[in-house]
Amino acid sequence: MSLKYKSISFPLKISFLIFSMVLNCMGIVILQLAGNDISYSKLGFLEAFKDLPIAFISLFAASFINRFGTKKSLILSLLTVGICCFLLPLLDVFWFFKVWFAVIGISFSLAKISVYGILRNNILNETALAKVMSSVEASFMIGIFVVNLGFGWLIASEYSEYWKFGFLLISLLAFLNVFILFRTEISDNSTTDKKTSLVSVTQFLNKRHLLFLMIIFSIVFIEQNFNSWLPSFYKNHLNVNSFFALQASAFLALFSFIGRMVTANIIQRFSLFRYFMVCVIIIFLMLIFSQTLLLNSFTKVSLFIFPLIGLFLAPLYPVISSRMITNIPKNDINIFTSLIVIFSSMGSSFGSVMMSYLFQYHYGNYYAFFISLAVIVLFGLSFIYFKSYVSKKENNY
Repeated sequence: MSLKYKSISFPLKISFLIFSMVLNCMGIVILQLAGNDISYSKLGFLEAFKDLPIAFISLFAASFINRFGTKKSLILSLLTVGICCFLLPLLDVFWFFKVWFAVIGISFSLAKISVYGILRNNILNETALAKVMSSVEASFMIGIFVVNLGFGWLIASEYSEYWKFGFLLISLLAFLNVFILFRTEISDNSTTDKKTSLVSVTQFLNKRHLLFLMIIFSIVFIEQNFNSWLPSFYKNHLNVNSFFALQASAFLALFSFIGRMVTANIIQRFSLFRYFMVCVIIIFLMLIFSQTLLLNSFTKVSLFIFPLIGLFLAPLYPVISSRMITNIPKNDINIFTSLIVIFSSMGSSFGSVMMSYLFQYHYGNYYAFFISLAVIVLFGLSFIYFKSYVSKKENNY
């Protein structure tokens, strides 16, 4: 990776790290608030307050970014996150969590479209783009690891009642990254006449792109079931304490980071179709094996299997996204990324709501089986997509 790419990618990695921590603190919030007479169904809809604003605002965000530029938009989103994280410990009411997640979701919409736009506008080579995007996406996994490990220690300590004050550190990091971005030279793409419209969006609504977006929906659906609900599953059905439950998510994220970094370095040696599909098959087999162990009361073995799934789940999203994005014209990248964000947010929201009812009605013992059904859907969609539109040499990208 050249020095120029490193200087550009560093603040982008920090940005994804920050948004990863605030977006994936949902498992911590659910774990902490579930003991305060708040039902799982209400907590499940917290995800919707985060994800639906992402979906709703994304098309408008693309137009905003086209007008003001990717760098300024990313700085604005980080400033908003910094202020929100500063305010969260000061307000102890449930409704503020709804507002907080909604604002965080809108900010993430701006940030993700901006980051993808910066990468597409500053890195022209397809191989370099795939490598840098995988490393930037990998920092998202580190954010999940850090937030679960850090809050896990705080919750397990004698200062557990002050767990929300951990967000002050995230606030500080956001403001620091704004300073770094101001000093980083980034080619921008602001324009006064490029606006997002339904006409510009519909150009991507063909069979190939819709299949791709459905795959994105399915991947995020599966990821969210792990990221937000694995701690509650560990605590309620594997009978471990809150600290260990959060460490399960932390190590899931750690293995996910390893999976993405390994993928960034070896993906060129394998067929994209085979690599992707092998990962999906392994995830399914691990889930079925885990569910079998749970039904036969071998819970201790299952404790260590779930985090390992991250090795094979994490590579799916950046691999398929980076290859698709390299074929999107620069002028349309913000619009197309907004569609990715919309389908990602819908997958996240729908997955969390479905899982909340699974826990609400005491079917949590079938946690792994429920996710495995989604993996089957992902396998089918991916098989159709690759077989229909990707040649053996993957030249269709």
